Amino acid sequence: MRTTPPEDQTAPGGRTALRDRCRDVVRRNEEALTGLSRSIHAEPETAFAEHRSAAKVAALLAEHGFDVRTPVAGLDTALVAERGSGDLVVGICAEYDALPQVGHACGHNVIAASAVGAALALAEIADEAGLTVKVLGTPAEETGGGKVVMLEEGVFDDVALAMMVHPGPEDICLPSSLAITDLEVRYTGRAAHAAAAPDLGINAADALTVAQVAIGLLRQHLEPQQMVHGIVTEGGAAPNIVPARTAAVYNLRAAEARSLQRLENRIRACFEAGATATGCSHEIVQISPVYAELACDQWLSEAYRRAITDLGREPLDRSTERGRVIGSTDMGNVTRALPAIHPMIAVECGDAVNHQAEFAAACATPSADLAVLDGAVAMAWTALAAMLDGTQRERLLAGVADRAGKGSTEQFCTSGGVA
Repeated sequence: MRTTPPEDQTAPGGRTALRDRCRDVVRRNEEALTGLSRSIHAEPETAFAEHRSAAKVAALLAEHGFDVRTPVAGLDTALVAERGSGDLVVGICAEYDALPQVGHACGHNVIAASAVGAALALAEIADEAGLTVKVLGTPAEETGGGKVVMLEEGVFDDVALAMMVHPGPEDICLPSSLAITDLEVRYTGRAAHAAAAPDLGINAADALTVAQVAIGLLRQHLEPQQMVHGIVTEGGAAPNIVPARTAAVYNLRAAEARSLQRLENRIRACFEAGATATGCSHEIVQISPVYAELACDQWLSEAYRRAITDLGREPLDRSTERGRVIGSTDMGNVTRALPAIHPMIAVECGDAVNHQAEFAAACATPSADLAVLDGAVAMAWTALAAMLDGTQRERLLAGVADRAGKGSTEQFCTSGGVA
């Protein structure tokens, strides 16, 4: 098995020749890849309901000789597709869930199609490079944490490096993210006629109001990069009925897991204050696994920077990108478990940003199509750089063996913090 390229870079097994072959595969499949992106965009599906989207990804991979398995890890819309038999396993993550109401306003259609494109490119050179290409269809990134479940179920155990590209307003090679946990609070009081017998009621809406006021006052004292935002999901049935049940969902974010745990403790106290003040009972439910902050692999990030620059893009410089926080992602958990990257790839979107309807529209345009193709090539070239660098290949393979020897990777508790 060759671990370094021959001196003649244009020889069939040389670095330049292999890069050219990867790009040629993506070009040959341009129509299929951009068609996949547009098709997923046209039929948005939310967390754990991405049946059509997952099927489209699986069908295109199967058409190109990938061995596709689904469901995976007990998730109906998760999939694994593999080609090759080399010892270096490259994992390419495909997200395809959409947001309620605004559809693919985070551009996961671009993520899925670029992942497939990178996989097709790497499959072309799998034999020469001694690799196995493994596409991981990871559902429910927006909420639900498909990658966390798949990590815990061992789907990433043999993966030496993992990658994905995420569309956004800018090209960012080494973005930062925040750790996040999602909590739902439910209050139960007692209904009564709001005019004839209000004294007999126990107002669950008042409990939620007290909690909201407490959280609002707490904001003054939050630690740097701690954030709290929520919505009321149940607020009562009619104004002349004292509400017996209310509910709200809150996202809590922080720079890292321990800060997140401290924030969660304080927010839980605010929820409890609402119950105490009104006499309601309350329940707090964690509705999604904790997402860790990104800890992307520096070497792979630099390899991606070289690749995307070679394609004519101009990523943010290293000092500027340090201040770009992209939100939160369950890819953070993957980066904490094994070498992985989560760069952002730019689409032309005007003043729009992710999670806006205008950004959803931008993710089905020629600019988004180009992001699919460039993202696919850049990921393939990044993986190729690691494969052909003897030191890096050895490091990545040693990482797999080390994780297998330990029998587990760092995992995050569902209640927050580090296990």
